[in-house]
Amino acid sequence: MPKCHDTFRIKATLPNELAMLNDLAYNLHWSWNFETIDLFRRLDRDLWEETHHNPAKMLGQIKQDKLAQSVSDEGFMAQMERVHSNLQSHLTRQGWFADKYEKFDSPQMAYFSMEFGLTECLPIYSGGLGILAGDHLKSASELGLPLVGVGLLYQQGYFQQYLNADGWQQEIYPDNDFYNLPIQPETNEDGTEVLVEVPFPDGAVFVKVWRAQVGRIPLYLLDTNIRQNNPERRRITYQLYGGDKETRIQQELILGVGGMLTLRKLGLHVSVCHMNEGHAAFMALERIRHRKDKDGLNFNEGLEVVKGGTIFTTHTPVPAGIDEFEPELAEKYIGYFLDEFGISREDFLGLGRKNPNDKKEPFNMALLALRTTAYANGVSRLHGEVSRKMWQSIWKNVPTDEIPIGHVTNGIHARSWTSSEMSELFLRYLGPNWLKKPADQSIWKRIERIPEVELWRIHERRRERLVAFARKRLIEQLQRRGANSSELEKAHEILNPEALTIGFARRFATYKRATLLLKDLDRLKKLLTNKERPVQIIFAGKAHPQDDEGKRLIKKLVHFARQDDVRGHIVFLENYDINVARYLVEGVDVWMNTPRRPMEASGTSGMKVIPNGGLNLSVIDGWWVEGYDTDTGWAIGAGEDYADPDYQDEVESKNLYDVLENELVPLFYDRNGDKPPRNWIAMMKSSMMKLGPVFNTNRMVQEYTEKYYIQAFDSWKNLSADQFARARQIAAWKQYIQANWKNVRIVNTFIEKREAEVGYALKINAEVSLGLIKSEDVSVQVYSGPLDIDRNIVNGMIDEMKNIEIMPEGIVKYEGYIACDESGQFGYSVRVVPKHIDMAGRFDLEMMRWINDSFELDFNSENSYREDVAVG
Repeated sequence: MPKCHDTFRIKATLPNELAMLNDLAYNLHWSWNFETIDLFRRLDRDLWEETHHNPAKMLGQIKQDKLAQSVSDEGFMAQMERVHSNLQSHLTRQGWFADKYEKFDSPQMAYFSMEFGLTECLPIYSGGLGILAGDHLKSASELGLPLVGVGLLYQQGYFQQYLNADGWQQEIYPDNDFYNLPIQPETNEDGTEVLVEVPFPDGAVFVKVWRAQVGRIPLYLLDTNIRQNNPERRRITYQLYGGDKETRIQQELILGVGGMLTLRKLGLHVSVCHMNEGHAAFMALERIRHRKDKDGLNFNEGLEVVKGGTIFTTHTPVPAGIDEFEPELAEKYIGYFLDEFGISREDFLGLGRKNPNDKKEPFNMALLALRTTAYANGVSRLHGEVSRKMWQSIWKNVPTDEIPIGHVTNGIHARSWTSSEMSELFLRYLGPNWLKKPADQSIWKRIERIPEVELWRIHERRRERLVAFARKRLIEQLQRRGANSSELEKAHEILNPEALTIGFARRFATYKRATLLLKDLDRLKKLLTNKERPVQIIFAGKAHPQDDEGKRLIKKLVHFARQDDVRGHIVFLENYDINVARYLVEGVDVWMNTPRRPMEASGTSGMKVIPNGGLNLSVIDGWWVEGYDTDTGWAIGAGEDYADPDYQDEVESKNLYDVLENELVPLFYDRNGDKPPRNWIAMMKSSMMKLGPVFNTNRMVQEYTEKYYIQAFDSWKNLSADQFARARQIAAWKQYIQANWKNVRIVNTFIEKREAEVGYALKINAEVSLGLIKSEDVSVQVYSGPLDIDRNIVNGMIDEMKNIEIMPEGIVKYEGYIACDESGQFGYSVRVVPKHIDMAGRFDLEMMRWINDSFELDFNSENSYREDVAVG
């Protein structure tokens, strides 16, 4: 095959009257605007489907006679002008951010993610992490945040899935045609394409920059598959999560370092960076390096500034899910950084190790992220707790509930995932503000006004559409495998558009337990084939190409679905993507989720059924810990944790059958003749009213803004003022504290009395030796609370002690109080922590000094008395 000598591009040409279509096609605002989607569908319905809902490709393939017909169609032209006006209004109107804070002339925040799930025709996502990132950008656009996105543009993206005749997953990797996607190359003022050079061990890698416009948010996508690179380097951005460890570290270097270099090349000097998972953690190192080159800061000074302006969101509840690299590999790719700063190899590698002194420990990207950011969070309340326990060893002396990892519970972009029919219903009964303020509880409360019959009719219509879609997809699957006419005929009749329909679609990782329902096949078959109350389940999802266990789960499901007595009641749809997900979440009655608690960090698939009237049936894990109530859905188990996973599966599978047989199925079929199921509809309404305003990304992005973005922006501004004077000061202060901390100790504590009545303020005194450290550089605190059976303080309360006397030999006397609010047995201890007004995180220095033991107290109105000693 002849090699290409040079390239040229053929662009679609449109009549002048239709020029607006280009604006609409290349702004992904259309992906959450039904009228714009309808406009392209109206242009050529068949071509819309053939191009996989890709307006950019569609405009390049459409016949000229179709365009001419559209120009003469007054209705089409009016609709085009209307949706174009809507887009311009979206781009120019002031949003929530500017109303609450201030308007910035240029973006101040950058959101880094390995994948973005925005629409099915831009396949640069694999699952929930990417869908969340895409929804984050959409909500940021609606809220008017001064934000940009940074990601990678994959030549093949994530694999497409099909099953062989035995039900075993196969993978294919079709190439993406970038010039027929709704993205465009970023260009310089002279029209040349923007290229960025990323330092690698054997010379720079060239990166081409593309832009996907997401409403008013630009998403910059980095591509190494260009002629300036050799074949090995061109392959860096071939596949999402493909290749080996070396490919992964190369991709993360392009994302983190290349992403920051790209923003600067484009003149975007952001103050705040947000890492969506630890893949982008090298970004912090590049920011530190830049501060040295531009402002002359040393490593520690640069680290202070960067920490203050960086947020890290972790999505992983188990250490095994985090990227780790052998020390030699990490040093190979970041060695230039060591040379720049003159810091030692071990000091650098220690940033990514639990024990910085363990030379055998691999380099962990989540640890690098935690040590280079001041703000970290999990993605649900439970995941925040799990993350604090998982990383507690970094802050060895800090109580678990004070570990500096918070949480912001995930959400979904409501407009992207709500069916057009349900959106129209909401407009009629909730008003137009449901589109503008999806996090407003008072608006969702109006769900109560929707007539039962009208809500049920729309829901049934969506179920019918899901069944039709599933039949069509299954027939395509069978034809591809060479099925006979008898099998194809049966496929036309699978599923019942009136039966209770359960959806289960997600990554087929083993911990998600897709086959939990197959534990008791006889019981399951009775449930599915009950003539009076039939049940049907639609499965979809991909296993990672290297996950044979996950592939076996798919095979097991497929083989069960082929059994004659359940055929037609259970279906597996191949190649799960945004399009398949949309049909499922809009059409199912129930979304089933069966992870092994507490391994589901959040999960967002079940959130997507909420605005569509679907209900959730889930293990109490991830977001469902916060979402579950008896009138919003059903729980599998009661939130128990198990040491034995096999026993857990046994118990929870039985509970799952019990809930289905005794609660869920009877409620769905509880009807008075042909009338809709009133009690079921009441639960639908309750779920929408209670959960709709909470589990959406507009609420989530507002929470990130209020909790982290603004604080990080202020921190960056303060630390960079006066030529980074405060950054230099705090870096020097930290070094001084670290050098002298060994001499800090609590000499004595004194309790006013061993027994107090409720309502009393019990005085505690402490004598602390600080050595060369000044008293204003520490916080001395009383830590008190009830005791568990091992005499550990639980749910501790903190009271700042006051410096009341400087004693001989450098000892400082402190005084504090414990509020005796309730009776019972309590304990206290005293601790010392470093304190500085510019320290972004309370425990940045990972230092805390406790007294060795503390006295138990008995706050009991009956005056019982104890004088035991407990460890604090």
